[in-house]
Amino acid sequence: MNLSADKAFSHITAILADYNNADSLIYGIGNIGRQDDGLGWAFIDWLEQESICPKAELMRHYQLHLEDADMISYKKKVLFVDASKVPTLDTFQLENVKPKMDFSFTSHAISVEAILATCQTCFDNTPDVQFLTIKGYEWELQQGLTNKAKLNLNQATAYFKTNINYKLSGVNHE
Repeated sequence: MNLSADKAFSHITAILADYNNADSLIYGIGNIGRQDDGLGWAFIDWLEQESICPKAELMRHYQLHLEDADMISYKKKVLFVDASKVPTLDTFQLENVKPKMDFSFTSHAISVEAILATCQTCFDNTPDVQFLTIKGYEWELQQGLTNKAKLNLNQATAYFKTNINYKLSGVNHE
């Protein structure tokens, strides 16, 4: 599914304040040593720098692991954030995730859907999971996001900051 930045959240109700509690996890996936693959971590950096969702557990990992199913089984809400190579994606996209077992659970490229399905199957729990993907362009062994990826990250963070009313600890961050 391809949605422009303006329409990226039209079918999703996502308020960052909903993640500002100990029962939530915001999980940045990526590798800052591979250019735009660091977008997931950069989103977590933004949350930390802006003191957004200070009560949520914030995490950075290079990739998903089957063991993450256990970790999310203790959470009520999880937001995964990762870079995307999908050519039809304009800037960023947020999707609700439903459990779906696929063959990715046997590889280093396990899907968010397979993690959620494993959580459901093994731990009889299905947290509310959303997946924010931000378009990236370059993946070489080099630190730093490309300028185009930075623009996409800025559009995603600006959307959260200006179009979603999030109040944390009584402080309005608009």
